[in-house]
Amino acid sequence: MENQEITTKYTESEKYKIFSEEFMPLMDAAYNFAFRLALDEDDAKDLVQETYMKAFRFIESFQKGTNAKAWLFRILKNSFINEYRKKSKQPSKVDYQEVEQIYNSEDTPVNLTTDLRVDVLQGMIGDEVANALNSLAVDFRTVIILCDIEGFTYEEMAKILDIPIGTVRSRLHRARNILKEKLRDYVKKVGYGGEG
Repeated sequence: MENQEITTKYTESEKYKIFSEEFMPLMDAAYNFAFRLALDEDDAKDLVQETYMKAFRFIESFQKGTNAKAWLFRILKNSFINEYRKKSKQPSKVDYQEVEQIYNSEDTPVNLTTDLRVDVLQGMIGDEVANALNSLAVDFRTVIILCDIEGFTYEEMAKILDIPIGTVRSRLHRARNILKEKLRDYVKKVGYGGEG
């Protein structure tokens, strides 16, 4: 009974009303989630567009009064996984001209100093947190985004990810530990790590 989809027959006007009231206000949140998963602006936009098309097409499986954001994010996550699987089967492509231009560019900063002002360091730490999060495997990155950034409960995350709550908890614990280690190495590298 738990995984069975319940469908409700809506009139066309009810479909549009539900869609505009429940899902359209979530577009920014959906884009942010898509961008954090895909790590590419164009891919995130495509993912959101595909998610919204699927959400409208399958709107009759959405139960009014339930968590619209969790329902939408589950569609988005599944679309991302399907696209990721498709891309992982394709050979990777590298634009060697672009790499060569960057490598040979005279604009590349060479003189990095360790005497940084606090405001510059704080900006770097923000970037470093984002870089550390983005470097996590997608399963770990997803649970941190859903829990710590989007604020979903363990139960909602289990439904979005289609995994047991125990798996959500253990994956989140591992993801946070990996992230903490990545950031600890960074803090030591820039000279702000204590002995502990």
